[in-house]
Amino acid sequence: MTSTATRISSFSGARSLTRLAPHLLTAATFLLLFYRPFSLLAWDWWHDPDAGHGLLLAPLALWLGWRAGRTGEARPQPVVGGAVLLGAVLLRYLSGLAAEVFTMRLSMVIAAAGIVLFVFGIRQLVAWWLPFVLFALSIPMPDVLTSTIALPLQFKASAIGAELLRFRHVPVTLSGNVIILPGRQLFVTEACSGLRSLTALLSLGVLVGGLWLRYPLSRAFLVAAAIPVAMLVNGFRVFVTGFLVYFVSPSMGDGFMHLSEGWLLFVIAFGILGGLTWLVHLIEERWRGAPTDA
Repeated sequence: MTSTATRISSFSGARSLTRLAPHLLTAATFLLLFYRPFSLLAWDWWHDPDAGHGLLLAPLALWLGWRAGRTGEARPQPVVGGAVLLGAVLLRYLSGLAAEVFTMRLSMVIAAAGIVLFVFGIRQLVAWWLPFVLFALSIPMPDVLTSTIALPLQFKASAIGAELLRFRHVPVTLSGNVIILPGRQLFVTEACSGLRSLTALLSLGVLVGGLWLRYPLSRAFLVAAAIPVAMLVNGFRVFVTGFLVYFVSPSMGDGFMHLSEGWLLFVIAFGILGGLTWLVHLIEERWRGAPTDA
């Protein structure tokens, strides 16, 4: 009797291992292919201030995926999933040859989506859309795109700050991204362009929209609203710096005070976006509760 039970137990264990083997092989292959892009990405998260938001977004994405769980019975789509996975591997190979880091990292996200499609189907991928988008947002933008976006943001922040200074009767001349005050010049650098705060606000808009808003249009509005909020708040930061430099002390434009202004206004921008989220959520609830005509 004991021998029979032992044989049954061994058979069950072998069958379980057989079932797990494809998943273990897939995980091992994924790690082998994407170890380098992920390690480079983690290094940037830890060392690059412009990519530091990834230290929050990546674990949050994993937790949200775990919280969402499975949608129900798996409906694998091996053809579509295999095609997506093959495209991701090809992109990983080509980006490795070209030493293009952004697409190499992006291929990792595409490959994960392909695996989900292959094993679980499209419904599971839709259920996990928020974790996938958040993880994609944790990937720093390529330098070419960053430079292209940063310069117009510098000009816009400089223009908003100069207009607010003129409104407060401060004599100011604007030349590109240089604000000229009597006896002092303020140079709005790339670090002060608001690109970092814009990235964080876009990520926050995706997160709170995905968690608290119901409709795709509402979520799109919230993400789009993050752009003018970031621009206005950063322009106001330039104004505050110029105002303090002119009326208080030139040292107010540098060091700890300048850094403190940035953090304070960043918190205010978060508050504004949170208020917009609450307002849109309220509109959604009233829309749902509105009676429909027969």
